[in-house]
Amino acid sequence: MAVLTEKAIDEILEYLEKSITNLAKDAFENLEVAGGFEGTINFLESQFEIRLENLLVAKGSSTHHLESGMKNKIIQKKQAIIQDIIKQYKN
Repeated sequence: MAVLTEKAIDEILEYLEKSITNLAKDAFENLEVAGGFEGTINFLESQFEIRLENLLVAKGSSTHHLESGMKNKIIQKKQAIIQDIIKQYKN
């Protein structure tokens, strides 16, 4: 497994932010997800995890092989993205 740099993690997180934000736009405008608003948020959180793992695997790594500092950074970024989406679409 490859050891990822902070720069590589930042690039992955930047890509994920754009990806999940676009997915949220589509989900709230076009899709009907079971569970309404909460179901859509759960779907977006799940997609974040799936896409993160896929991006890490493509770089020869995995969430299991990240340092705790990088894992914390990812968790904080995920929470920030989801909170921004909740603020934007809660109305």
